[in-house]
Amino acid sequence: MNDATHSRLVLVTGAGTGIGRATARAFAAEGATVVVVGRRAEPLAETAEGHPGITPLTADVTGAGEPARIIDAVLAAHGRLDVLVNNAGVAGGTPLADVSEETIRTQLATNVVAPTLLAKAALGALAEGPGVIVNVSTPIGLRGWSGNSVYGATKAALDSLTRSWAVELAPRGIRVVAVAPGAIATPIADHMGLSRERQAALRKWQLAHTPLGRVGRPEDVAAAVVRLADPAASAFVTGVVLPVDGGAAVA
Repeated sequence: MNDATHSRLVLVTGAGTGIGRATARAFAAEGATVVVVGRRAEPLAETAEGHPGITPLTADVTGAGEPARIIDAVLAAHGRLDVLVNNAGVAGGTPLADVSEETIRTQLATNVVAPTLLAKAALGALAEGPGVIVNVSTPIGLRGWSGNSVYGATKAALDSLTRSWAVELAPRGIRVVAVAPGAIATPIADHMGLSRERQAALRKWQLAHTPLGRVGRPEDVAAAVVRLADPAASAFVTGVVLPVDGGAAVA
């Protein structure tokens, strides 16, 4: 167990499945106390099952006043917050000609507004740390992706926020980093409403453009998040957006 991780309080949003679930469990395995946030209670309970260090908190990060309420609830229950992992996100998969105002607003609310308001609400607690904010982005923000422009734009905004917050919050002792997962085996394609045929075609394209030749696991991303958040391992690292994509970003 890493002493730097032991006893820290970690908040992970979007922790009912996939990367969020793996990240929460990875922190808990290293001795951290983890609060997991999501809209549905049942997946959060599954994330916490068998992991006594994980506590579920059902909430919608996009709800009015919810980011502040979430942080207040964490502080009321635990008295501290050391790591905020902004993992909750929604993807689109809609061409520009068909995109709706609702789709745009939903993705902005989840991928940009909610992480910003959560970070703002957490500043006081994180400054007592040293605290860390970890944003979960995507390599899509570095390139064009036909039919998914709004999602890519929201993640490019999150990358920019990561760099700006890193500079702004450094004097307060808060580090800000991000991971950018590539092709990872998560339910995101189902959430996007892609047909099995489109999912298969997308996966084939991803594999062809991933030098390591395989789809990543949520645990691959979780390991990167835990290491970046570890002050013993990464105390001089801030403002970085780390691709966790099998080399796709440089291929």
